[in-house]
Amino acid sequence: MTGTHDTLTTDALVDEALALGEGLGRPLRYVQLNSFHNGSTGTVMCNLHRGLIEHGVDSYILWGRRHETINDHERCVATRPGYLSHGALVRLDEGAGFHSKHDTARLLRLLDEIDPDVVHLHNVHGYWVNVEMLFGWLADHRCQVRWTLHDCWAFTGHCARSESCPQLGTYPMTICKRNCARNFEDKRRVLTSVPSERMTLIRPSHWLESLVKQSFLKKHPVEVRHNTVDRTVFKPTPSDFRERYGFGDRFMILGVASPWTERKGLGDFVCLACGLDPERYAVVLVGLTRKQMKRPPKEIVALERASSPQELAAIYTAADVFFNPTRGDNFPTVSLEAEACDTPVITFDVGGCAETVELAKSVVVAGYGNGLESVTARGVLLDFARRAPKYRTLLLEAA
Repeated sequence: MTGTHDTLTTDALVDEALALGEGLGRPLRYVQLNSFHNGSTGTVMCNLHRGLIEHGVDSYILWGRRHETINDHERCVATRPGYLSHGALVRLDEGAGFHSKHDTARLLRLLDEIDPDVVHLHNVHGYWVNVEMLFGWLADHRCQVRWTLHDCWAFTGHCARSESCPQLGTYPMTICKRNCARNFEDKRRVLTSVPSERMTLIRPSHWLESLVKQSFLKKHPVEVRHNTVDRTVFKPTPSDFRERYGFGDRFMILGVASPWTERKGLGDFVCLACGLDPERYAVVLVGLTRKQMKRPPKEIVALERASSPQELAAIYTAADVFFNPTRGDNFPTVSLEAEACDTPVITFDVGGCAETVELAKSVVVAGYGNGLESVTARGVLLDFARRAPKYRTLLLEAA
C-alpha cells in the first residue's frame, strides 16, 4: 500500500485532476457521486466541482436527494419513490445500499454516456443507490476511482458512525437486527471489487485513516486530505445579531448542526443551558427542525438553518465561543467554520474532532464517555467565560 498523504482536499484533488488530464487532448471528464447536494458532504462535493470547472475540467456532480436537478452537469439521479422504497425495505431486511435497482440502472446509463476518466464517490449510503450495481460498473470501466469515506458505513455491518457497530438501533433504521454479519460480508465482496491500482481511498481525518487500515479495505491506497471551508465566506463578519436578540454583554455560547440529534450533543446542550444563569449567558442553537423548535427550553434561543453561508458566518462571529459536543464525528466542518470566523471552539476529544482545532484559544476536552460530559463541559465553558470574554470588558463572576 502506498504511504499516507496529508494535505488539504480541494486544491490537492484539482491538482491531481489536472495531472491526470495531461496529454488527453481534451478536458478530463470528472464525475462525483454523493447522497445529498447539500450538507457537509454536499458542500465538499460542490467546492471541488467549482474548483475543477475553474481549471477547465469537464466536471459533473450527481446526487440522490434533497435538491432538484440544476443543469446537465449538476443532476439529481434518484427518484422519490426510489429512495422511499429503499428506506422502507431496509427497515425490513437491513439491506442498506442493496436496493434502488431502477434508479441505479438509470444512473449507470448516464455514466455510460459521460464515459468519465475519474469517478469520485462520497456517501453511497442514504437509500439512493445500489452499491452492488454501481461497483460492478466501476470494476468493469477504465476510470480511476477516488472514494472519500466520510464515515464508517463502508466497512461495518450496519453503523455509519462506529467501527464496531454497537448502534443497531440507529441509522440506517431497521426492525431486523440479525443480518449485520451478512451485510458485512456483502460489503466486503462488493466494495473490494475495484482493483486497488484504480481506487484510492480518501479520509478527511487521521482517526478514520486508522480505522480503514484495520478494515477489509486496507489493500487500497489511503490518503488523508483534510476538508476545508471557503474562507472568502467564513471570516470575521460583523452584524447586528446580538442586538437583534437582546444579548447585550451576555456570554454567547453557540451550537450549529443539521440535523440536531443526541449524537450531535443536543441533550448535552439542553443540560448545559438549564444549568446556566440566563442573565449572564445566552445559548444559541442553529439548525433545529420546525418540530424541535416548537418546545425548546426557555434557556435556549432556537433557530432553524441559516438562510445562507454568509448569515451563518455572521452568527459564528457574534458568538463568544462555539461549543461542539458531538459524540463522534470524522472531521466536523462546523468547527472549521467557527474558527475561520475567529471564534474559539470547545469540543470533546472524540473521532477526528481534535484534528479540526487550530486556534490557540480553542479547547479540546478529554475524558468523553465517563458519564460526566455535561458537568465537564459546563466547567470548561464557565472557566473559558472568565478567562476569554470577547464582547465584554469585565470578566464574568463565578457562576
